[in-house]
Amino acid sequence: MTRWNNQLKTVVLLGGLTAILIGIGGALAPGRLPFFVVLAMAMNVGAYFFSDRLVLRMHGARELGPGEASGLRDMVARLSARAEIPMPRLFLIDADQPNAFATGRNPQHGVVAVTRGLLQLLPPAEVRGVVAHELAHIRNRDILVSTVAACLAGAITWAAHFVGFLGGGARDGDDPPSPLATLALMIVGPITATLIQLGISRSREYLADETGASISGDPLALARALERIEVAASGAPSEMAQPATASLFIVNPLTGSERMARLFSTHPATAERVGRLRALARGQLAA
Repeated sequence: MTRWNNQLKTVVLLGGLTAILIGIGGALAPGRLPFFVVLAMAMNVGAYFFSDRLVLRMHGARELGPGEASGLRDMVARLSARAEIPMPRLFLIDADQPNAFATGRNPQHGVVAVTRGLLQLLPPAEVRGVVAHELAHIRNRDILVSTVAACLAGAITWAAHFVGFLGGGARDGDDPPSPLATLALMIVGPITATLIQLGISRSREYLADETGASISGDPLALARALERIEVAASGAPSEMAQPATASLFIVNPLTGSERMARLFSTHPATAERVGRLRALARGQLAA
């Protein structure tokens, strides 16, 4: 039931982003609405095909060769088979903070990137839980969902600022919207879009935790890993972390430096995620 609730929430939130984009176009620039729809589609296509390469380059990730990290490679191969997806390519980020993320436009082009700190500081059972979580993102096509959400949110922001700069974009013979209404939409539209985008990100993290626990068969190992990574991120934010990609990681790598309000967090509270995983483990024992 929780899984379907998260899926439904994602659909509703994506619909909300689309509605905001159409609403801004209709209210401020009815003649330019098709432009923003095409813009959003073009952004989605570009991100769909090239975002994985960009994010890997941003973090200096290096692809592991066939002879490297054989234990990790065997682990990922077994978990991929359990998840019923092709084995992803493996990348290593040279950073002390334990963390990981997945990218790739679909399961056939999946990528899992882990930091050096993750392999050095976490025991194998917890690394296994983290890897299963990232494979769950690939299996659930979360990268594509997050890309669509980010592109729609970006199009909303651009649309609001663009029509505000042009004074509303009214057609000849029409009364232009009041400056106050234009200003309000310029401010409220992007903020609302950002909140919805973050809501999608948090919903997909809960879903990946649940799916990853099912893939690994050990919810408690993932719970322990989340707690360990949270402590590490709070004490020493990764020098490799960047705000633009923070939502990709299993735990926000900027936790220690940003102290973001919960409303604007890219991730659910770690304590809530751990609580859900422990409840899932109790349910497995009861069954």
